[in-house]
Amino acid sequence: MWYENKLTNELGVKYPIIQAGMAGGTTTPELVAAVSNAGGLGTLGAGYMSPEQTRECIRKIKQLTDQSFAVNLFIPETPNVLEEEVEQANEWLRPFREALKIAETPEVNEITTATFEKQIEIIMEEQVPVCSFTFGLPSKVIVQQLKEKRIMLVGTATTVEEAKANEAIGMDMVVMQGSEAGGHRGTFLGSFDEAMIGTMALIPQAVDQVHIPVIAAGGISDGRGVLAALVLGAQGVQMGTAFLTSSESGVNMQYKEAILNTKEDQLVVTSTFSGKPARGIRNDFITKMEKYEMELPAYPIQNTLTKPIRSEAGKQNRPEWMSMWCGQNPRSCKQQSASEIVAAIIAQVEQIINGQKSKA
Repeated sequence: MWYENKLTNELGVKYPIIQAGMAGGTTTPELVAAVSNAGGLGTLGAGYMSPEQTRECIRKIKQLTDQSFAVNLFIPETPNVLEEEVEQANEWLRPFREALKIAETPEVNEITTATFEKQIEIIMEEQVPVCSFTFGLPSKVIVQQLKEKRIMLVGTATTVEEAKANEAIGMDMVVMQGSEAGGHRGTFLGSFDEAMIGTMALIPQAVDQVHIPVIAAGGISDGRGVLAALVLGAQGVQMGTAFLTSSESGVNMQYKEAILNTKEDQLVVTSTFSGKPARGIRNDFITKMEKYEMELPAYPIQNTLTKPIRSEAGKQNRPEWMSMWCGQNPRSCKQQSASEIVAAIIAQVEQIINGQKSKA
């Protein structure tokens, strides 16, 4: 069968379809469980969660499914907090805060790795089947600890060199994030703009250079994309934007409506919201802030400074000031349950395969 391979066997899933671990409340336990129950691999995006929230969500997922699932973590980045840089950014952000009636300026504390380390402990304690990483590589010590607990490890790469680094550290498989992908770029070796390689070009090159299973990501939203990725040598796909408009997704209705009404040429890669390049729907915030882009504080400092703005904009129905991450294939998105999305993808793959067989 087209869906049986090393990846599905090792992840303990029926279909080689992984729902991306989108952080910030998007991947609700209900979404994760729905994808896993449909035969794919649901992933909890725990990048911005506290340890307590991480454990709570893992336990909720376990109540909703007995199938395999993953938790995605962000490798911590600890830039120096420069007071003058923060003050300048706050001055540029002041008009948005005033318009939204946000009285307080967020406090930027010294950045530590404590939360990440605690999340790793929780993943081991809760015996999470799969742990995936974005924005870099965990230490060899952490890799060894997780492997001792028989947890499958999935890394993220945007270039072949990053894929090799994932294999060398001990990742069991690697997500190759093409430039079409929505959300933050996972680049960790070199500059992001030199790592904007399209999925179609990236996958076969990675497959030829590493021995671990390769997972295709970026612009894949339906069965055609899944089958194309498999033909290119990937053993699975990771899809994010396709699940953003699902009924179980945690994003608000304005965000879902924006994706459903967005065209492929209305997207932009911006670091204005978080200090790290990410692909999303162009809006007023991005347009007004992009002239300051090179002078903004690094991730996650800028992310902390804009968090109240993004949150309050959502509450006040102001999508023009929300961060709305989205990949380059928004036209394929539909308002359906996650299980219906997975079922439609599988049906389309099989329809194409059977159609080709009948012509042969």
